[in-house]
Amino acid sequence: MASLRNIIVTMKVTPKPEEIRFDPTTKTVDRSKATNEINPADKNALELALQLKEKYGGRVVILSMGPPFWDQFLKMGIAMGADDAVLISDRALGGSDAFVTSRVLAAAVKKIGDYSLVIAGEESEDGSTGQVPPGMAEWLGIPAVTYVSQVTDAMEDSIIVKRTIKGGYETVKVKLPAVISVELGINTPRFPDFERLQWAQNEFKTTIWGGIKDLGIAENEVGFKGSLTAVTELRELRPRERLRQFIEGSPEEIARELIKRLGLK
Repeated sequence: MASLRNIIVTMKVTPKPEEIRFDPTTKTVDRSKATNEINPADKNALELALQLKEKYGGRVVILSMGPPFWDQFLKMGIAMGADDAVLISDRALGGSDAFVTSRVLAAAVKKIGDYSLVIAGEESEDGSTGQVPPGMAEWLGIPAVTYVSQVTDAMEDSIIVKRTIKGGYETVKVKLPAVISVELGINTPRFPDFERLQWAQNEFKTTIWGGIKDLGIAENEVGFKGSLTAVTELRELRPRERLRQFIEGSPEEIARELIKRLGLK
């Protein structure tokens, strides 16, 4: 049976979509009045990592990039069964786009080292770009598989996964180490263990990296300055309303009028 090494799970804390607002001046998400939660797809990623650990061994390490208060959410992941957690927290990272985020997370993955697999949710609730997982793979120079719904087998140097495609699914064998992004809802994340949660909150210490320079990245390469994309306009899109036209008359008249309106004659 294969034995996995570190399984790194990227985790983001996101505001509930129905509670977020956009700042029209800065063109950024205003989280100040929103309730925060672990990004749902990332919880599926963590559950998959824990299942792989139970079957193939290894250690599960949570990796996140955000403000210090995210520590409390990472400890929930520890209570679920993760072995360690790393939080990259530097003010210079504020406003980073998917390009910068993938670069910083990839640098952190290299620093953690000795990993077999990086697992991420397919996308975040707030950004919804889906670009970070394949971006990390590019920075790391390793394969990436997106929209994974199941890991069916693992060997010493590769894994076999099922991924969703239009109209069905395909089975892919990918060489390790690799990055996979998992679909939202592929499993049911376990509840945190109460005793382990108490231990995590009182005794466990999240590893916090407070300087991006330690990752070999300069301040002008992150945040708004280092980002390649920026939001320039915000618009609310509403679905088109139905015309709700009614045709009256005899069946023959209705049929003729319907043919006419449909442009069939």
